[in-house]
Order: sequence, then structure tokens, then C-alpha cells
Amino acid sequence: MIKTSYHLNEIARLVLKAAEATDVQETLQRIATVSRELVKCKYAAMGIPDGEGGLRYFMTSGLSDDHIKQIPHLPRGQGLIGEIMRQRDAVVLDELAEDPRSYGFPQNHPDMSSFLGVPVMLGQQMFGMMYLCDREDGQPFDSDDREMIEMLAGYAALTIANAEMNEHHQQLKLLEQRENIGMELHDGIIQSLYGLGMQVDLMRQKEAVSGEELDTVVDSLNDTIEEIRRYILHLRAHDRTRYTIREQIKNIKKRLFVPDRIKVQIDAPDVPPPFPFTIFESIGLIINEAMSNAIRHADATEIYIRTIEKEGEFIVIVKDNGVGFAPGAPNPDNANGLGLRNMQHRARLYGGHVDVQSIPGEGTTLKAVIPIQA
Repeated sequence: MIKTSYHLNEIARLVLKAAEATDVQETLQRIATVSRELVKCKYAAMGIPDGEGGLRYFMTSGLSDDHIKQIPHLPRGQGLIGEIMRQRDAVVLDELAEDPRSYGFPQNHPDMSSFLGVPVMLGQQMFGMMYLCDREDGQPFDSDDREMIEMLAGYAALTIANAEMNEHHQQLKLLEQRENIGMELHDGIIQSLYGLGMQVDLMRQKEAVSGEELDTVVDSLNDTIEEIRRYILHLRAHDRTRYTIREQIKNIKKRLFVPDRIKVQIDAPDVPPPFPFTIFESIGLIINEAMSNAIRHADATEIYIRTIEKEGEFIVIVKDNGVGFAPGAPNPDNANGLGLRNMQHRARLYGGHVDVQSIPGEGTTLKAVIPIQA
């Protein structure tokens, strides 16, 4: 356990340095560099998944430009690189070569021994993966190294989200579809998140923390995350040619990062939604909640998502082949509790409703119906 505020201050300083980057790739490069500085290792890398089992970006620190040019291709999500994506858990190895998952390295890749890999997540959303190899002192990575990098990963997720929002803003400028999107408010959101994250970490140093203190921080953090989500979706609303019904559902799937064991089938048209975007935003959150429940709680291997426009109604069906549950029975995962109430509330805001049918051992089907305003 890290018991001094020095590490927290150092992490905050390094993350703020990374946050000064102007685009996603530079942000990843800076995060890789600050992670290498933090644990004093020879090599570090930061990757972002493409949602299809591969990598959209992969930036490194510790390799010279000449060495990088000799490597024929970037990692492709195989071996340990993919393991972090699939399992969403840290991996620590004293010797890479002795682990059966250590394969898929391209030609001219440097020899490496010890390894530390950590997912970069915010809630259930996967933002990327951090990889570190070979401490400079020759010792294997220890529990303090892992704790520091996991703490850094939490801040890194916020920094990446910030960079992605900035890129969306630049795309809107190029498409001449921009408007005043409240950058001052956006900057305030990010600073609030950094402050909340630091507050939580400092609370961990206390011998006793009250439940009320924790509840206050968690409520504030959830409110801010929701505001970020709305900000991102608002940006996407101005690029309707790119974000059709199908594309938006694919983006939900990509953000959730569905494990390889689950096959997702999307039956939705490549046309804009028949609503103002604020309404489809709520529908997207219903789909997100239903998919998240299937991924986390249902032990499903298949998820089927369909949208239908019929007789003045927009219908969304999310079906899984998971374990199901008995409606009305106590549910330890709360899948038919608070989550369903939230989905019902979102649908009712626009005159709609959500129905859930589930049979133990036979899966769950969610149906959301929203009237299309004439």
C-alpha cells in the first residue's frame, strides 16, 4: 500500500503534463512516458482497442525512432496484449518468456523480461491498456509498482476522454458544423474529476472513512461522468452522416469492449435516428445499460440488438442467451432493480416504456418502445 502523499502528488503532476497534449496519439505517447518515469522502467506502451479485438493506436516510450522503424508492424492484439483487453485485469510477470501467453511479438522487437500490464478503465468502459517492461534496477515489478500504475490508469482514462473530446471538437471545425460547445464548462468537468480522484486517493490514507464521506464523493463523480457522457454525445449529434442508428449502436459496443466470448449481432439501419438527438441519447443509454447487464451479469455468449420503426413507434430489442432471472425475485446483481428503473425513467421522459422478459436458464429480452413525434 502506498502510504505517502508523495506518490499521489507525483502522479497528479505527471498526468497534468500528459493532459497538455493536443490529440489522442500525443496523449498516449505522454502517458506511456510518464508511466515509465513513475516506476523507472526501460520500456512502456499505451494502446487503445479498436473494438474488434485489435488496436486502434499503440504508442511507445523507451524505444528510439531508429529501432521503431526496424519493427515491421505494431502489435495486433495477440498474446499478452490481447489478454489485458479480454480479461480487463492486471498481469504481472517476472519472466515474459516463461508465460504461454507471451507470443505475437513482431520481428526486431526488443528482448524484454519482466512485465506489468494494466487496463485503463472508467467504470465498465475500456479506454485503453498500459504495458511496462523491465525495471531499470533489474528487479521484478512489485505491488507498489502495480498500485501506482493502476492509480495512474484511472487518471489516464480521464485524460484520454479529454483528448477524444478535443478531437471531436476539431472534426466539427473541419466540417463547419461547430457551435458554442462550452469549452469552459468542459475544462471545469475535467478539473473536477481530477480533484475528486485525488480526494478519493487521499481518503484511502485515512485510518477510518465514513460511509457518508464516500457516498458524497461517489455521487459527485457519477454526476460528473454523466455530464461528460452527455457532452460527447452532444458533439456526435452534429455529424449525422457518420452517426447513424447502426453506427451509434456500434459505438456503444466499442466503448463497452465486449469480451471475445460474446458474439454481438446488430440489426439496425444505416440511417439517422427519427428523433432529435437528445431523445436518441436516452435510447442509447438504455441500450448501453441492457448490454452492460448482459456482459457483466448474464454469463451470455450471444447478444442480439434490433431496432424497428413501426406504426409511429421506435422499438429497440436487446436479447441475450444468458442465465436469465425470475422477474420479481431478489437479484444480487440488481439487473432488474435500479438499472431497470433508470431505463424505465429514460423511456417515460419521451412517452415510452421498457418491458423485460426473462426465464431462468433461457436468457433475457428487453424491449424499449418510444413514440416517434410527428
